[in-house]
Amino acid sequence: MKILVTDDISQTGLEVFEELDDVEVSVQTSLSPAELLEAIADADALVVRSQTNVTADVIAAGRRLKVIGRAGVGVDNIDLEAATKRGVLVINAPDGNTIAAAEHTFAMMISLARHIPAANRDLLSGKWNRKRWVGVELRGKTLAILGMGRIGTEVAKRAKVFGMQVLGYDPFLTQERADSLGVVKSTLENAIAEADFITVHTPLTKETHHLIDAARFQTVKPGVRIINCARGGIIDERALCAALQEGVVAGAAFDVFESEPLDADHPLRRMENVILTPHLGASTIEAQENVAIQVAHQIVRVLKDEPFEHAVNLPSLSQKQKERLTPYLSLAEKLGVFAAQLAQGAPSTITVTYTGDAAIPDGGYLTRTVLKGLFGFRYRDEVNYVNALRFAEEAGLRVQEVRESRGRVYTNEISLSFTTENGTHHLSGTLYHESGPRIVELDGYPIDMPSEGILLFTRHTDKPGMIGRIGTYLGDAQVNIAGMQVGRRESGGEAIMLLSIDRSLPDDVIKQIAGVDGISMVRSIEL
Repeated sequence: MKILVTDDISQTGLEVFEELDDVEVSVQTSLSPAELLEAIADADALVVRSQTNVTADVIAAGRRLKVIGRAGVGVDNIDLEAATKRGVLVINAPDGNTIAAAEHTFAMMISLARHIPAANRDLLSGKWNRKRWVGVELRGKTLAILGMGRIGTEVAKRAKVFGMQVLGYDPFLTQERADSLGVVKSTLENAIAEADFITVHTPLTKETHHLIDAARFQTVKPGVRIINCARGGIIDERALCAALQEGVVAGAAFDVFESEPLDADHPLRRMENVILTPHLGASTIEAQENVAIQVAHQIVRVLKDEPFEHAVNLPSLSQKQKERLTPYLSLAEKLGVFAAQLAQGAPSTITVTYTGDAAIPDGGYLTRTVLKGLFGFRYRDEVNYVNALRFAEEAGLRVQEVRESRGRVYTNEISLSFTTENGTHHLSGTLYHESGPRIVELDGYPIDMPSEGILLFTRHTDKPGMIGRIGTYLGDAQVNIAGMQVGRRESGGEAIMLLSIDRSLPDDVIKQIAGVDGISMVRSIEL
């Protein structure tokens, strides 16, 4: 067998491949696209970090390719759809750099509080300005952590040791988990307004892009300090520069940027109260070894046809299982993604009901897939088919499976019932042979919509003109409606509407619709 390694990874990780008999490990870094196509032609496995772009053409050229390993978390540089279509597994190492990233965040926070980099530069230039670099203590200060996943949780643990009060914001943070961590569960608005320090630990998504923008900088506590060691783009850099110049923000420490490498003339480079590092969050000897070792062990297991972990696209299934379950895996994940956007608050319980062919025991793969969609919407590449169960456990989410031989309406059906502090939602889907996965029930109302694309969901009072007013707002925003489903139980009572639309809705349009008299709920859902 041949294992092709095209990015620099730890030698300790490469040594793991010695467990395989008759294996050639070929390390070829800095390949051109043409050279990569040639090198992968006879490879059984490909190991990359973030530099190699694994396109559909690369995957197609790997005629013997069985597995792609990403020594790290993010898989943005790998065409997952192309890999899945060709039956190539993609695995990552989601746990290896957690401590490194948390420690780097804390190092940035302490350096920011005590002006360490600036004082160091001053001293090296021959000056001695003790009075100029008076800092603040962390003890007694309020830290807002936006994103309470693995890294955010580790930051919270360290902050508590330093005597800080921690406000935690995360759509999946339950009160029970917050209490166990000693964290005050908070809304985004309250966390930003009350914090002395703010650190972000979310993936970069449509929902988190410019999570802290110019408008939110108007609500922060004067003198707040901000840290971003997660993803560039979560904080609006232009708005931050303005807030720094105005003195609203006392300082910022950034390890990641909207465009990397950071432009030489970027205004952040010229600010004295800013600390910048070149994306070093995972750059420790231990973290690089951990991710290399972790991904190498899983590749060995795949090539030995043994059980493995951290599959990003498909779990370990027999060919017969794949043929039966693959359509349901797609439906299950889409239902999980839908539920994540429908929920108001963190789910505390979820019941997954399978009927018909979907009810055949499958070792829990479909339920894992539902959870992968549910948590993956928020945490992206950190969640895979294996660790999704652990995410549920850590979030305090109680998961139950129910299997029934016959459905109420459809022969083969997957249904979700999940409860948050704000109520319970129901969601069902089925497979139509001619049109694939469909959403067929929403909160007790029968509907029939494809489980893909961009949807607008409203719950409203059933009265004349309601649909027209919503349609007018969409028309004014140049948004086409491709399909519509409405449901009601009685005239003049509560009704729902689900629209399939051609593009994402701007936030201001969603706010306009939410402000219509009689609208009780609006959700923009992207599948």
